[in-house]
Amino acid sequence: MRARGSRAILGFSVAVAVLAGCGPLDAQDIGVDHLAKSASPKATSKSGGGGRGASPLENPDGTRPGLAPITAAKEKAKARELIEKVPTKKRGTKTGYDRDKFGYAWADSVDDVPFGRNGCDTRNDLLRRDGQKLKYRDGSTCILISMTLDDPYTGKTIEWRKEKAAEIQIDHVMPLSYDWQMGASRWSDAKRKQIANDPLNLLPVDGPMNSSKSDSGPADWLPPIDEIRCSYAVRFAQVALKYELPVTEEDKSTMLEQCA
Repeated sequence: MRARGSRAILGFSVAVAVLAGCGPLDAQDIGVDHLAKSASPKATSKSGGGGRGASPLENPDGTRPGLAPITAAKEKAKARELIEKVPTKKRGTKTGYDRDKFGYAWADSVDDVPFGRNGCDTRNDLLRRDGQKLKYRDGSTCILISMTLDDPYTGKTIEWRKEKAAEIQIDHVMPLSYDWQMGASRWSDAKRKQIANDPLNLLPVDGPMNSSKSDSGPADWLPPIDEIRCSYAVRFAQVALKYELPVTEEDKSTMLEQCA
């Protein structure tokens, strides 16, 4: 297994994460204070690290919380079969990349993705999907002010408060800069907006850990918990396949190794 993910430096600045399109933007209370409860993704008591949450093989649209480990031999075989379908090519240039090319973070006005146009911004949708003990701002059924998150990447439990929003960041599993280099530079604005707000590509995680990832592919960054790495590779592959994006040969090889 590639072990370069263990070299991640947790002290990367928040600015790096924002550059990669995965930063701690807090949706800035974008005016969604009256979301009907019927439009909300259901909260769950099982959501993320430590073996909790949904296996990506059983969560192909990303609407269920967390990222459960894939450990059974039969499931690992399914994972490798899926990863094998991802095409490969070399990374293109980063010239012209800007987070804004993927739309305003975290806009609700996105078509054809789960939770899109439900009256609540993407960041809060994801916090509600994966969080526990949710507490909303007075008068709101969207804006969270506190919650508990079982971080799938580190396995630790984060007691989050809105006053320190950056403690939890929303990771683009397949980073937006990576997407740009692998073909998204030629997409329409609408399609770039979709991949930036698709719950299949988004996980609330420990902020410093997400900053350390920047725009790395799996060959250069993996979650520090070994048992979650196959699931991470599957999720990366699911996004690539949905949006018809290739990965590098090194990244594909690393992804397959995680599910051996």
